[in-house]
Amino acid sequence: MFETVIGLEVHVQLNTKSKIFCSCPTSFAEHQNRNTCPTCLGLPGALPVLNKEAVKKAMSFGYAVNATVNKRSIFNRKSYFYPDSPKAYQISQFDVPIVENGELFIQEKGKSKRRIGITRAHLEADAGKSIHDGDISKVDLNRADTPLLEIVSEPDLRSSDEAVLYLKKLHSIVRYLDISDANMQEGSFRCDVNVSIRPKGSQEFGTRVEVKNINSFRFVKQAIECEVERQIEAWEDGVYKDEVWQETRLYDSDKGETRSMRGKEESADYRYFPDPDLRPVIVTQEMMEEAKEIPELPDEKVERYVEVLKIKQDDAFVITSDKELAKYFEIVIDSGASARNAVTWLTSELLGRLNKAGYSIENSPVSASRLGELIVRIEDDTISGKGAKQILDYLIDNEDEDIDLLIERFGLKQVSDDGAILAIIEDIVSNNLDKVAEYKAGKEKLLGFFVGQVMKASKGSANPAKVNTLLKEHLSQ
Repeated sequence: MFETVIGLEVHVQLNTKSKIFCSCPTSFAEHQNRNTCPTCLGLPGALPVLNKEAVKKAMSFGYAVNATVNKRSIFNRKSYFYPDSPKAYQISQFDVPIVENGELFIQEKGKSKRRIGITRAHLEADAGKSIHDGDISKVDLNRADTPLLEIVSEPDLRSSDEAVLYLKKLHSIVRYLDISDANMQEGSFRCDVNVSIRPKGSQEFGTRVEVKNINSFRFVKQAIECEVERQIEAWEDGVYKDEVWQETRLYDSDKGETRSMRGKEESADYRYFPDPDLRPVIVTQEMMEEAKEIPELPDEKVERYVEVLKIKQDDAFVITSDKELAKYFEIVIDSGASARNAVTWLTSELLGRLNKAGYSIENSPVSASRLGELIVRIEDDTISGKGAKQILDYLIDNEDEDIDLLIERFGLKQVSDDGAILAIIEDIVSNNLDKVAEYKAGKEKLLGFFVGQVMKASKGSANPAKVNTLLKEHLSQ
């Protein structure tokens, strides 16, 4: 039996307006090589100037994960020669990063909470982008010098599921902090996976293999499982030392396999040395105080939702996993809906309809306040749950209209008047005396028959709870 050992390196593109060492914009999807200047192109004589906002965003992340935020940090030059690196080196942090020794917690369903250490988070400049078109390769340097925060975990993860939970927690934290849009499709949140195996009980790490640039949670899980299977097969076949060596591999999602890309460099191969054009970063007390002003984060929200709002922990995890979903949920509650019904109607009813119609919670055609109004009308017995679903279906395909107007238009207002409901009950009972006798003889399941008949006669407008109560009273006479 083997144990999997996983460490993750996540590159988070910070959402500053300009690049980390120059004033070029960081806007996405511009025409190729438009957002460039002598500094980010690495032309002779151009000098870098550090973006203060990038430093503050990195510090905010550090405080959010209970890390040490260094008052003094250093930028280094990391030498490597790739076509998308115009300087032939990357400006990064090595010996003294801005953030060290952090942590976050993950929890698999039915298991206890696990602490995952964060070794460091350092600032660096992104490279450009290589574009391969048949036999021709092109380089777009718009992304060169975009500010990155590289977050390196300890090798504390033990399965692909834990790795995905860690990534999702990290993703939600940077989104809550508003330091990145963390859009994986656009490359704002990229992951390198370090994987090794060892016999269970062994304290010695196996050979670490890096799987590079994975851009979805699903592919992270698949890549880890493929690489673990490859390493276990090599061990069992007696060729582990020949086939598993320190290298960088790519994951091919079409073939469901990892394949060799290049040998993995050691830190000495990059010839790090302090960047002579950048002085050490000394953060001020004022910057530290500003960076400490962070919003309520996912773990804190889960705790509040469970303890104060009394919702289930699993529901709290679902809602807080997405910043916009949590914001929507809180507006629903502020509109007067109970937390329990807000959870049900948001997660079970609205999200299902949005997914089917191709919407996200951010561009939902049903506003949070409108859903809150709808839930309030269910809770005050103005409308039934069935009627509310009819209105929700309408709102998905139409303008965000007033709930009370829609109730009137569709004739969905429930009849709660005892006298009106009793009149219907008396009519139904008088026409079904044989079933009344059976009910009184002990066939209590017939109550459902009478409820159905009353609801049918009222065309669904009678309050079901009232119908049940009044029927039981009437049939017991």
